[in-house]
Order: sequence, then C-alpha cells, then structure tokens
Amino acid sequence: MDRLSAKRDVVALDLPGFGESPMLGGPDAPTPAALAGAVATLARQLSLDKPHLAGNSLGGWVALELALAGKARSVTAIAPAGLWRQPLMPRRGLARRLARAALPAASALVRGASGRRLVLAATTAHPERVPADAAERLVRTYATAPGFDAADDAMRAGRFTGMERLRVPVTLVWPELDRLVSRPAHLPATVRNVVLTGCGHVPMWDDPEAVAEVLLAGSSR
Repeated sequence: MDRLSAKRDVVALDLPGFGESPMLGGPDAPTPAALAGAVATLARQLSLDKPHLAGNSLGGWVALELALAGKARSVTAIAPAGLWRQPLMPRRGLARRLARAALPAASALVRGASGRRLVLAATTAHPERVPADAAERLVRTYATAPGFDAADDAMRAGRFTGMERLRVPVTLVWPELDRLVSRPAHLPATVRNVVLTGCGHVPMWDDPEAVAEVLLAGSSR
C-alpha cells in the first residue's frame, strides 16, 4: 500500500461479506457480477469515474466484470478466477472448517515460521515472509468471513467469458508458483500477461515490490 499510495490515489475495499463490508442484500447469489455491481455503487458514491482496477483471485474476476460493464479505465488481475475451461465442482470446505477449529490456537500457531508454513503454504510461496500478526489476521478472516461460502459457491459455478469484448487495457498476472489457478492456454492477443517469479497465489507478501510495480505499470497503460 505504501508503494502504491506514493504514486496513486488508492482505494482499498472489502468485498461484500468480507472484512468490514456487510453481505449483499436480497436473495440473489453473490456472483462475481453481483459483487461488481456493489463495487460500482461504491465508486459512484466516491465520485470515481472509471477508476483503474486491480484484484487478486475472485477480486480479479470482479475487476474484469466491471471492465465488461464499461466501468473501468484499466484492469490488472492477479491470478484471476473464472478463466477455467468449465465450471468447477462445489468444494466441501474442509480447509475452512479446520481453520475455524484452529482459531483458539491461531496466535500461537503462526508465531513460528513452521506454523506459518503449515497454514499459508497453499497460498504463498514464502510463508516465512508473512509477519505473525498478518498471518493470524489472514487465518481469522478466512475462517470467519460470513460471505465466503456463498461467494465461493457462486464463483465455482460460473466462468468469465467476456475477455474478447473488453475494450480497456488488461494485464493478467500469473504467479509462478500458484497452486490454485493456472493460466489458460488461449487468451486474446490484446491481453498483456506478466509472470511473477517466485510467488504464490496471493503474492503480496511474497514480493510486494514486484506486485506494486506490476500494478503501477498496469494502471499506466
């Protein structure tokens, strides 16, 4: 955040049902398109006209949906969800149940480097670089976010199919050691692809300098 805010006006948000943002109202599923609608509402409230957007995983898909709706100036999507060949099977959520069960011991668990490797190895290539307080916060928010299950189900049930229709600069960022999302075999020639060497699915702690550089470059296109 310090690297970005030194050169950009930055708005960091929690998607509905995560962090400090309430769940989406109404009976509709929190699909990436619905989440994008909530972000568009926030942008209007902040008087932001087509901001440059960046997102990681589900957030990357949400940013792409906003671009498809004509509400973005550029998109930089890190390990974006939704570009798989077909919808995914629902997930049983065992990892999240284990995270909830571990909450009473979370602080002690992540105090050492070995504990951080245990809980973060699936998402970061270098768990030892994550400070203990940040690792504990990651575990707690993953385990307790009220919107996680519904958003995860809606995400896995769909695909993003509008890449060829995007009319703004798009940068797709592929962490080299990502265990969760892989780069599609075919993408439009207009899309810029960047590989983050030595990084996992959530690369912000693995190499914050490289992530900041790619976000600044994407928002300069």
